[in-house]
Amino acid sequence: MINEKQKSTYILGISCFYHDSAACLVKDGLILAAAQEERFTRKKHDPRFPENAIDFCLKTEQISVSDLSYVVFYDKPFLTFERLLMSYLTVAPQGLRSWMQAMPLWLGQKLHIPKIIREKIGYEGDVLFTEHHEAHAASAFFPSPFEEAAILTIDGVGEWATASYGYGKGNEITLLKELHFPDSLGLLYSAFTYFTGFRVNSGEYKLMGLAPYGEPIYKNIILDKLVDVKADGSIRLNLTYFDFLGGLRMTNRRFAKLFGGPARKPESRITKREMDIAASIQAVTEDIVMKMARHVHKETGLKNVCMAGGVALNCVANGKLIAEGPFKDVWIQPAAGDAGCAVGAALSVWHRFLGNPRKNVHSYTHGMQTYLGPDFHMQGIRRFLEENKYPYHEMTEDKRAQQIAGQIANGKIVGYMAGRMEFGPRALGARSILGDARREDTQTTMNLKIKYRESFRPFAPSVLEEKAGEYFDIDRPSPFMLLVSKVCQKRCLSQPPVPPSDGKNMMERLKIKRSDIPAVTHLDYSARLQTVNQADKPDYHGVIKAFEDLTGCAVIVNTSFNVRGEPIVCSPLDAYRCFMRTEIDVLVIENCMLFKEEQPVWQEKDNWRDKLELD
Repeated sequence: MINEKQKSTYILGISCFYHDSAACLVKDGLILAAAQEERFTRKKHDPRFPENAIDFCLKTEQISVSDLSYVVFYDKPFLTFERLLMSYLTVAPQGLRSWMQAMPLWLGQKLHIPKIIREKIGYEGDVLFTEHHEAHAASAFFPSPFEEAAILTIDGVGEWATASYGYGKGNEITLLKELHFPDSLGLLYSAFTYFTGFRVNSGEYKLMGLAPYGEPIYKNIILDKLVDVKADGSIRLNLTYFDFLGGLRMTNRRFAKLFGGPARKPESRITKREMDIAASIQAVTEDIVMKMARHVHKETGLKNVCMAGGVALNCVANGKLIAEGPFKDVWIQPAAGDAGCAVGAALSVWHRFLGNPRKNVHSYTHGMQTYLGPDFHMQGIRRFLEENKYPYHEMTEDKRAQQIAGQIANGKIVGYMAGRMEFGPRALGARSILGDARREDTQTTMNLKIKYRESFRPFAPSVLEEKAGEYFDIDRPSPFMLLVSKVCQKRCLSQPPVPPSDGKNMMERLKIKRSDIPAVTHLDYSARLQTVNQADKPDYHGVIKAFEDLTGCAVIVNTSFNVRGEPIVCSPLDAYRCFMRTEIDVLVIENCMLFKEEQPVWQEKDNWRDKLELD
């Protein structure tokens, strides 16, 4: 007799060996589970083979490796190796050191993916491969709410492609053109991330957050010297200023000379130069994205577009694309970086390789939710707390939202863990730190005492979807926190934005109250918002609604539940540890509430900060 599991088609998608390794399980076209390896190993951006993420995916459906119909890898390593080889030959002997460092991993693992998969998880079947940007494109189109749409993918680099465009219709994807390495918008942005002292493939969003503090005075230098931008948005980098082709750095001395001196050292003071550089490269990036989008719109003639790739996480550019067109609507894969390729690879096998039709999708979240990771049930949570003698108060369902909202309204910082963990870089109310958006001191407190991160970085708001238009200039849902919008003018306290040349330093400018939700209003009156609806995340919606009932404000601060250098928490142990290491006042794990002052003294043998690699 054939059981239900044997009748189903299970596809495991894997992305790894670059950064943000991940796995995804698709059953008969439905995304059942997805997670990044870093959440289990506690190593941020962990690139290693995602054994733990795969194990979680299989356990979610209670299947074994033998139940898998297909395993698919997210890119084609031999093409990537070809690109590396050609790049090193182009600059040889300059890149010898970098080549020697890269080869052991390539020769030992990356060129032997089927063997690695067989050894790690015992899978004996054939391993399928998609191209990197094909996986990005599939992750963008198949879960989208569109039956037909243009597709635009932009990242650092895949095998050779650094950007691609085309269109999707039904269960088919057609990619029309690619931009090839070394000409890459993602690498251009990463070069400036490196130069301003942030970590590549991690600190790009910091550069984006720094941009409003500066003026784009270097924009013309970038366009004159570093990058030739064509009318269709394709670019040509002037490689005499970059070192990534064969070196161990992103930029060289010629690059530094353009900007008045060497790169900023990590953790050193941020000066006006870095702010102006950030503003300049952000302006250039937005211009390039807009040119690409206009060209794709012209070439495809389609009214909607789907996006993926690391550059699609630039929510300021995304906001501009929505505000200025040319597309009627935009859908962005919530795990737009390489982790999301695990989803795209698996869906590509289901739809393109096997020819299965797409199911009707109608909403922004119908085709894909982000709550795809592990969850923890009350019985196990109680056991964890009681065995460790951690005092807690269990909330009833009917009082839960009011009690949590009450703590936030009283100025408490709340660590919040409820339901399945998010997949992708954003915390969306399953593993979040929450605060009062109305308080002027929330941003400083959360940055310096909770997150231990740079003081300039803004916090994002979560707002009831049905009330979003009362607070922000937005006319559509933003469930994945991938869009930036302006705070409504009626809520702003001073107009226009304070100019950068007003003589005030960064901290002085940061402390200026700009709206009646100052903790989430950035320097330029913008906010990277998450809209929350009752159907997608009822517990979180309930907390914000209860906060509104108490205070009249339907907005709270939402930042990821971690400290700088640490992955977002996954388990109750991770959450409790982060709670005790920081100045978070209250911890919520499902229906359990813990108060800091009631907890036993927290002791660790070593300095935990020494174990974290700052980004």
